[in-house]
Amino acid sequence: MTMSARPALRPIRVGLLGYGTVGSGVAEVLVANREEIRRRAGRDIEVTRIAVRNPARVRAQVAATISVTDQPFDVVRDPAIDVVVELIGGTGIARDLLLEAIAHRKHVVTANKALLAVFGNEVFAAASRQNAIIAFEGAVAGGIPIIKALREGLTANRIDWLAGIINGTTNFILSEMRDKGLPFDEVLAQAQALGYAEADPSFDIDGIDAAHKVAILAAIAFGIPVQFDRAYVEGISALAGEDIRYAEKLGYRIKLLGIAKRRPAGIELRVHPTLIPTRRLLANVEGAMNAVWVKGDVVGHTMYFGKGAGKEPTASAVIADLVDVTRMLTSDPENRVPHLAFQPDELSDATILPAGEMETSYYLRLRVRDEPGVLADITRILADGRISIDAMLQREPDEGEGSTDIIMLTHQTIEHRIDTAIHHIEALPTVLSKVTRLRVEQLN
Repeated sequence: MTMSARPALRPIRVGLLGYGTVGSGVAEVLVANREEIRRRAGRDIEVTRIAVRNPARVRAQVAATISVTDQPFDVVRDPAIDVVVELIGGTGIARDLLLEAIAHRKHVVTANKALLAVFGNEVFAAASRQNAIIAFEGAVAGGIPIIKALREGLTANRIDWLAGIINGTTNFILSEMRDKGLPFDEVLAQAQALGYAEADPSFDIDGIDAAHKVAILAAIAFGIPVQFDRAYVEGISALAGEDIRYAEKLGYRIKLLGIAKRRPAGIELRVHPTLIPTRRLLANVEGAMNAVWVKGDVVGHTMYFGKGAGKEPTASAVIADLVDVTRMLTSDPENRVPHLAFQPDELSDATILPAGEMETSYYLRLRVRDEPGVLADITRILADGRISIDAMLQREPDEGEGSTDIIMLTHQTIEHRIDTAIHHIEALPTVLSKVTRLRVEQLN
């Protein structure tokens, strides 16, 4: 049997904004895997224009048929360009370029999580008005197709919650602190030397990068507008090595998690260091790898694992988006997969719950005098706050110091209750330190 030949279609012409690590990876993979991509997309996909700050440097690296300019607005306004790929990053000129591209009826592929987390609602609304496609698989978890899984693969499910290790820098730091017993500052310097962390690592270690990503995932999972500004965000810079060691003794590992959880009163949207039972797959994701765990009501638990950043993984996601856009170019806009999985007029107005209403379990560490009655006072305060203890660890007293560490795990409770209890515990004369509080997720 002979397959009939498809009519030849002209190549899809791509304008590339930025030619750094990911941009060069996109251009290289489009050339290296051209035939495979054409067979999947139904036509060739070619970069025809690139906008960069230093055109001379890039011209020496690309084919002579590609136009290189330092005028990005010329690219997004070029009538010959079908798809604009934005890889500049940030929320400044990148936003203006995306909106200008949409105004000129260009489809857009972007890996810019900060832009979508802060201005995504504006960008998606503009795209809907112009029937433009915004594809953004590379914005979350690099080469892991978590956006497609939530938007398409899990469509039959009501998503109950998701939890993700979605920042490789912090996961590398926490893995090294646990494996080698090194302090935070030393491991951060090592991460910077290896290229995992930027010279200014605040977006990573303060949890902001992870919050950008979980805000996008929550919007797709629950059919809500993107609400990064409502997320609770706590980073890892204050995390002590002793808490990592105590967690291990109790059967847990500490990871920086992005969590989105549906509850009857609203949605929890939070990023913070979290104790996870060591038996969970997510607890065993090490180094700079990413993973997202999703709980759906029909499928149950699914986990998505892989490289969350880097040249090839992110280029893989960007090109997958280019193939998707190419396939959808001739489709009726009304029948395309919506940007946030749900039809734009069907987005929910569910409340993002304030931090005090979060519901989870807690790890508490406090320094106390080694004398009778101390533990009874602490447990009484917890009981008065309707907080029950799940497990406890007491360190041997320091010789001659008359003090010791008490570590407790609580059962699930509401955040404002634990806040009140900590306030009363710290007021006890036998308590010699501030209470270290970390959250615990069983992921079951």
